[in-house]
Amino acid sequence: MKKSDIQIFLAHASEDKPAVLTLYNRLKQAGYKPWLDKKDLIPGQIWRDEIPKAIKASQIFLACLSGKSANKQGYIQRELRIALDTLGEMLPGTIFFIPMRLEECEIPDLRLAEVGLNLRDIHRLDYWEEDGFEQLERAIGYQFKLEPEEPKQLLSVFNFEIVRVNAKGEQIKKESKQSQYFSEDLGNGITLEMLAIPGGTFLMGTEDEEIERLVKKFGWEGFRRERPQHEVTVPPFFMGKYPITQAQWKAIASRTDLKVKQDLDFNPACFKDRSDSDRRPVEQVNWYDAIEFCARLSKLTVREYRLPSEAEWEYACRAGTTTPFYFGETITGELANYRASETYAEEVKGEYRKETTAVGQFPPNAFGLYDMHGNVWEWCADTWHDNYDGAPTDGSAWIENGDDNRSPPRGGSWYYFPFLCRSAYRFNDFRRGYSNNGYGFRVVCGAGRTL
Repeated sequence: MKKSDIQIFLAHASEDKPAVLTLYNRLKQAGYKPWLDKKDLIPGQIWRDEIPKAIKASQIFLACLSGKSANKQGYIQRELRIALDTLGEMLPGTIFFIPMRLEECEIPDLRLAEVGLNLRDIHRLDYWEEDGFEQLERAIGYQFKLEPEEPKQLLSVFNFEIVRVNAKGEQIKKESKQSQYFSEDLGNGITLEMLAIPGGTFLMGTEDEEIERLVKKFGWEGFRRERPQHEVTVPPFFMGKYPITQAQWKAIASRTDLKVKQDLDFNPACFKDRSDSDRRPVEQVNWYDAIEFCARLSKLTVREYRLPSEAEWEYACRAGTTTPFYFGETITGELANYRASETYAEEVKGEYRKETTAVGQFPPNAFGLYDMHGNVWEWCADTWHDNYDGAPTDGSAWIENGDDNRSPPRGGSWYYFPFLCRSAYRFNDFRRGYSNNGYGFRVVCGAGRTL
């Protein structure tokens, strides 16, 4: 049996969702097939029907327990009852049951009447210990005869320089950096470079005092969409080095054999009759076009490609910075392609190019990502919410209780003002079906390789 054949059902309480999401991502990166309600239930499905199906399809049932959940009144009845009832209906040995402690806590005194077994009779796994994940893999290897894995493809390394500027747009620092990446072969010599983005925690959005200063200075109420500022922990993932180019778009759009839901215009871009068109971002693509592109790319590569969540996008754009732009306190026409005839801080006015530019000609950020400010707006996966009240803190796309006719594009574009190109800015003026010559996208890959 291969790792990818082993479905692992993650039973847990809502209080433990952040820790279990991290475990889900780690299992996926290790090559397994974890099943988690937040990730695998489709909006509109009846969860009471789907959860028993998922358990029956699983080879491992992982009961994730903590001090917050194990002794919670009604915890078993509310969170695990369906799962345990389903287990009782299955033949002995058809599913491997593992009680796993996320932290030091008591195992509930729970008897499975159907099989005459007490939860405390099963030797527990202490995931909170230093070798917790290794012990989990040891347990899986004990239960299943795993086939040898193919060697993982090694990541390549590239070197680059980043720059920092002050409020006048003057360069105050230049630093050498290094990032890892892998390349996807899209055919006919076209490749897609995916950079390794390390996991981490950051402050998403903008603090209230700065928002009010911006509103007063620029007279734009849209800054208030960036509140409240909140801490988000983002697991590692891979992100496109550049926004999807016209050449990459055509390589996938031409593959009608990979079609999932809709046809794609082979060459939708406005700026396509230029000598460097293949290196320019594709534009005039709407959100649904971008989703179809990701679905086809996933089928081609047998890897999960998707749009980034807002949190992933902002985290990747900032690359460890807390300033308005990853360059520093301001932005200039020498650093990005935007309406540089307008100013943000104390910098001098620059060239307004009035069209897209080839990707990669301006300095990248500390993760090695290019064109995160300006050039084209980049669609995100989330549904639209007017602010961050109730937003996830685990880096996932926020799809609950939002306007599912809209999704936020990020990063500004060649025709917009510098304050709209900030790392934190959220745009909501257009619906998912809208497209123009300033709208493109960038892809992320959340599974299939390890850092």
